[in-house]
Amino acid sequence: MSVHSSADKRHVQSLVRRMRNRRVKSQVHTSGRKFLEAIKAKDQATAAECLKNLQAEIDAAKSKGVVKANAASRKKSRMYKLFNKTFTAKAE
Repeated sequence: MSVHSSADKRHVQSLVRRMRNRRVKSQVHTSGRKFLEAIKAKDQATAAECLKNLQAEIDAAKSKGVVKANAASRKKSRMYKLFNKTFTAKAE
């Protein structure tokens, strides 16, 4: 128990923000998992759709301040590299 009512309020606010941030992070992780499953299945159409959704969710998380800008860029870059490496035509 805190002495100041403002400390109680700040604690409640931090709990609310934590749950909101966890929800957003969970959505990003779920989209990433679906994308990786599509990559493993070698399903290009599904992977492209999942990549589009993943990019949108990462950008939304970045704009909400849940994920830092560099972390969001790094994650998107790695996913695009994986997509391109998996589905580029090997004309050799």
